[in-house]
Amino acid sequence: MPPPADIVKVAIEWPGAFPKLMEIDQKKPLSAIIKEVCEGWSLGSHENFALQIADATNFYITEKNRNDIKNGSILRLTTSPYQTAVQLHERIQSSSMDAKLEALKDLANASRDITFAQEFINLDGISLLTQMVESGTERYQKLQKIMKPCFGDLLSFTLTAFVELMDHGIVSWDTFSVAFIKKIASYVNKSAMDTAVLQRSLAILESMVLNSQDLYHKVAQEITIGQLIPHLQGTDQDIQTYTIAVINALFLKAPEEKRQEMAHILAQKQLRSIILSNVIRSPIPINDEMAHQLYVLQVLTFNLLEDRMMTKMDPQDQAQRDIIFELRRIAFDVECEPNNSGSIEKRKSMYTRDYKKLGFINHVNPAVDFTQIPPGMLALDNMLYFARHHQDAYIRIVLENSSREDKHECPFGRSSIELTKMLCEILKVGELPSENCHDFHPMFFTHDRSFEEFFCICIQLLNKTWKEMRATSEDFNKVMQVVREQIMRALTLKPNSLDQFKSRLQNLSYTEILKIRQSERMNQEDFQSRPILELREKIQPEIMELIKQQRLNRLCDGTCFRKISSRRRQDKFWYCRLSPNHKVLHYGDLEESPQGEVPHDSLQDKLPVADIKAVITGKDCPHMKEKGALKQNKEVLELAFSVLYESDEYLNFIAPDKNEYCVWTDGLNALLGKEMTSDYTKSDMDTLLSMEMKLRLLDLENIQIPEAPPPIPKEPSNYDFVYDCN
Repeated sequence: MPPPADIVKVAIEWPGAFPKLMEIDQKKPLSAIIKEVCEGWSLGSHENFALQIADATNFYITEKNRNDIKNGSILRLTTSPYQTAVQLHERIQSSSMDAKLEALKDLANASRDITFAQEFINLDGISLLTQMVESGTERYQKLQKIMKPCFGDLLSFTLTAFVELMDHGIVSWDTFSVAFIKKIASYVNKSAMDTAVLQRSLAILESMVLNSQDLYHKVAQEITIGQLIPHLQGTDQDIQTYTIAVINALFLKAPEEKRQEMAHILAQKQLRSIILSNVIRSPIPINDEMAHQLYVLQVLTFNLLEDRMMTKMDPQDQAQRDIIFELRRIAFDVECEPNNSGSIEKRKSMYTRDYKKLGFINHVNPAVDFTQIPPGMLALDNMLYFARHHQDAYIRIVLENSSREDKHECPFGRSSIELTKMLCEILKVGELPSENCHDFHPMFFTHDRSFEEFFCICIQLLNKTWKEMRATSEDFNKVMQVVREQIMRALTLKPNSLDQFKSRLQNLSYTEILKIRQSERMNQEDFQSRPILELREKIQPEIMELIKQQRLNRLCDGTCFRKISSRRRQDKFWYCRLSPNHKVLHYGDLEESPQGEVPHDSLQDKLPVADIKAVITGKDCPHMKEKGALKQNKEVLELAFSVLYESDEYLNFIAPDKNEYCVWTDGLNALLGKEMTSDYTKSDMDTLLSMEMKLRLLDLENIQIPEAPPPIPKEPSNYDFVYDCN
């Protein structure tokens, strides 16, 4: 007879004693269980003890997480979180350097547990740590000269404990003094600083900036870009990552009017070229976190274009109209005529003719073309850059098209406006960076005016594609669709330089695009006759069942999810997988991202599928309603889902990518007997249905299809039949 569900068999350790095998009744209060364990070892004052998971995490067992205990678990009897917090609070104030160092090391480890963290914070532990950092005490500074390694470790463990405690979100970042900020900033500003101290100091500054607008201003006064740049010129990729993260945070939180000023400083300090030579072209492979920070920097840099993109041209503004005159002057090598040269009507007629050749929609007043937002004035900026920096190509395009028949000319003005708008859409100008994206393009770090150069390459591509398509004005939208496809296909190859991007576009001619489209069309034959539609309907339930089984199998394999916090780089992971009998979800925290599957017995938590009430997605998820930057992030919203169980308990997820999001939401809906509606299911249905239809429509009369694959024939006795061409 199986044991009752509320009884769990565990082993309990106590230093210096043999472990005890014990049955725990989950219905009994935790305090009663601890009392029983203490009495077994003749220990008094059971209220001063607690149980811990005896693994690397050392997390305390509480009434909230006690259901995580499973059969075979090894627990440890230890001092209660309160007693441990009191002891560590006293020990870190010891006059002995060795004792203090050991205490801070223990505090850094213990602070990862939220139960302990709450107790230590209640003792005003955060204030004590900040005082220790602020004073940095002269005594420590004297010790630093004679005991430098010890001092580095002392400070490193202090800052580690601080970061771990703050990561729980119990204390507001707004509570810290200017003295504390100055001290942390000083560790970053020093040329020679212990690596661990520098790393944690950068992490603290980033969290301060991201979590408080008030602290942003204080940090910005203490840290300059010039002081951060040297950290990028080393070889430690973690330090480089944290440094770029601080720059990104300062960029992100800067008021709009200061972002352009900050971008100018970054350009002066040659940040782009330093990142290119020391990070992107470094022999050390770029890890995911560095790729994310480079992507964020790329997005924030392109977002500086948003102001121009959303600025309409004022047709009455003479300075703005002078730019259009400049475009005309460069194209046709004409100087502005004096007011008395010919009649007004003659000059108007001449301007109208030239503006028509330049490809503007409004030949009389081209300024009107730039009143559309987006792309607004950004399109005119791009055109002027192209005309000035690629003058030969600009003149050739304008003159080539002005010499063609009207219906075959590629209108440069209209094309530039639409192309600028398209490039802004492709690069998502104006959107916040995604929390999970690593999609940076090395080529954008190879030039100070990368967007303008990107435009110059693409406008020449557009003109080339127009000629290859023998397009007329009616084909304008078709040409733009082909150009978009060419650009997107070239970008997916992640070219390392703008020249490499250009050469890849050369290989994606209109003829090549047609071949690719034809190949894709052949793989997506459309069967619309009635008998075939009936066959599709008949097959569809079988395919849906196959997809359902695949989703459930994937849930059984499990997925590693990342816990997202305000301090992003020190990733914390958790794993979730479905039991083979599809009755229980097993999940638990991990120290690091796993290499392969995580066994069920190493996952501490369980959630019976029968207890699941609903699956919630997007902005309705509780963790998306919490205060913070995540709720503003469109892409994170698209990856968020929650499982509602019991009355108001939730298990919250943020999928690593869209694919995993679809797999998990489909699988959970399948477990609940609901319809699988993800894009991934629709795609799989189309692919599998198409394959099955093609198989069933093959001419297989009198052909026996075996149930099992044919056996592999034996090797021949000799190879005399092989003919040697040499």
